[in-house]
Amino acid sequence: MPDSQKYRLSVAVIAKDEADRIPICLGSLDFADDVVVVVDSASQDDTLAIAQSYGYRVLSRPWMGYARQKQFAVDNCANDWVMILDADECIPGQTAKAIVGLLADPPVDIAAYGFMRRNIFHGRWFKRCGWWPDRVVRLVDRSRGKFSENLVHEQWVADGGVRQLDVVIEHYSFRNYAGLIEKMQNYSTLAAQQMKNDGRRARWWTSISHGLWTFLRSYFLELGILEGFDGFMISTTNAGGSYLKYAKLWELWRHGKARQVEKVDCKATDAS
Repeated sequence: MPDSQKYRLSVAVIAKDEADRIPICLGSLDFADDVVVVVDSASQDDTLAIAQSYGYRVLSRPWMGYARQKQFAVDNCANDWVMILDADECIPGQTAKAIVGLLADPPVDIAAYGFMRRNIFHGRWFKRCGWWPDRVVRLVDRSRGKFSENLVHEQWVADGGVRQLDVVIEHYSFRNYAGLIEKMQNYSTLAAQQMKNDGRRARWWTSISHGLWTFLRSYFLELGILEGFDGFMISTTNAGGSYLKYAKLWELWRHGKARQVEKVDCKATDAS
């Protein structure tokens, strides 16, 4: 979009090891006049160099958790209105036009906007398994809100109205099944710690009941069964995440932090 048509909008992007996906994200942001990309300093691929090649402002920072990393990106933006993205998300042209129209004369009573997120996996859009419409708040007035301190499933807490829009952002959610499993493991650990911080508890059977119900809901009620083997894998990892979250919560209350194994001198003795 020509410079004369750009509006006072910043885009905040966080990234780690996203060299294969971040070009799609950054290539969709030419309607904004300010783009800040925060790259985790531990990234092992060319994410940093690729982001710098677009001419946007790129900051390298150690990973501080989802909420703090995104808040840091927002705090370094030049404008009050900020679009917040992960590096595996992008803005379709129709959505960019809708954002430009909104910012031409934004209502004073609205402090943030939500979008429908279209999750794409193995090259196709998944409408089942609870993956659609997957509403997320992403366009915010940073002067009227901030990120919650949740360890996982961080949310923007707006000091004002939030309007849901019927336009989409695209999310290239996972590269493969390994990515599904990795997220299940990481998010369940963070969620368990967050629940413990909030004083929540679980019985030993809580994980079983939640895991079973999550699978039944995702695979049957949300029609994951119609998505073939991908639907089965998504439903299974949805259930596994729920199961592990409560199992880890039970473990945290019962055993606390993992105890260090005492060092033992295992030198063999001469029996002769």
